[in-house]
Amino acid sequence: MQHPAVPELAHTRARPLHWVATAAAVSAVVALSGLLQPDPATAQPAAQAAPAAPGPVEESRPAPPPAAPGTEGAEFPLDCGPADAVVQDEAEGDLDGDRTPETVAVVHCDAGSGTPPRAVYVLTAGHDPEAPPRVVATLLDPLEQRSIGAFAVRDGAVRATLLGYSSIDIPRCCPDTEEDVTWRWSGKAFLRSDPARSAAGA
Repeated sequence: MQHPAVPELAHTRARPLHWVATAAAVSAVVALSGLLQPDPATAQPAAQAAPAAPGPVEESRPAPPPAAPGTEGAEFPLDCGPADAVVQDEAEGDLDGDRTPETVAVVHCDAGSGTPPRAVYVLTAGHDPEAPPRVVATLLDPLEQRSIGAFAVRDGAVRATLLGYSSIDIPRCCPDTEEDVTWRWSGKAFLRSDPARSAAGA
């Protein structure tokens, strides 16, 4: 038997043990690389841009309540002849509970002397902002021949002290009677109450 001219090298011959060792080494490298990868749950995300600072927050403010109407330009149902109607006093308040204030005006004719009778009217704003206020109720008619002392609008009611005369012989300048009255909206009309008379009739 002839031997080859170049002797066979022992390490060039593949043996089963050699392949087993190589496979084990590759598995170890793969396992080690897996251990070195960051945990998806704890991996830090890439740097992100900082969120923009929030702008100023606008506070919502309730709308201001509507203003009560004035008396300028109002046509009062008062017959003064050639004289003018004069507003002696006025007060404002929500009389019917609709959150819109009305104006109550004490009016008399500009007679120039004496104590002309007073009238008391309730005014509301016109539907048109440019329109004058409207008279919607007469609380005291001038035919009653009364003057007004104390006068105010409180708690949704009109309160006044009416000054009058006990007889026709009393001078018109000097009323000698008085009574405190209240007008309150009933839902359909203004009702007048007189505490003194109610107590006397009880």
